[in-house]
Amino acid sequence: MPAPATSTPEQTVNELLRALDALDMDAIASMLADNPQGVDELSGGWRRGRDDLREYFDTVKRSGIADIHSKLSDLHVEDWGDTALVTAVLDQSYSMGGEQTSLHAPTSIVLRRDGDAWRTALVHSVPLPEQAQREN
Repeated sequence: MPAPATSTPEQTVNELLRALDALDMDAIASMLADNPQGVDELSGGWRRGRDDLREYFDTVKRSGIADIHSKLSDLHVEDWGDTALVTAVLDQSYSMGGEQTSLHAPTSIVLRRDGDAWRTALVHSVPLPEQAQREN
């Protein structure tokens, strides 16, 4: 039986968001599982693998994004031992080109156990249009 994880899936997701808010790409990279996948909000497609995700994060960082603040609500964790699913609603604000922007996105994050740590295998977060946000 593997050793207990040193953190919970919820703590790992919160750490991932803190790294994103700080634009700490090295910290984000250290939290990724082998062959991670994520939604690319810029192209509306998928990014697959560490190099592809790193390229995406570097593009986001070069875009002039700043002052990122991420907050999760309606958080739910399913822990199946070596895999965990975290679902939540992500509310995020940031500055882009001096203009303040915010988003509201139902989010799913799949984590895999790697020794005593949780690693991010999948991030699926797609912002809802403003009209859909008002209807919820």
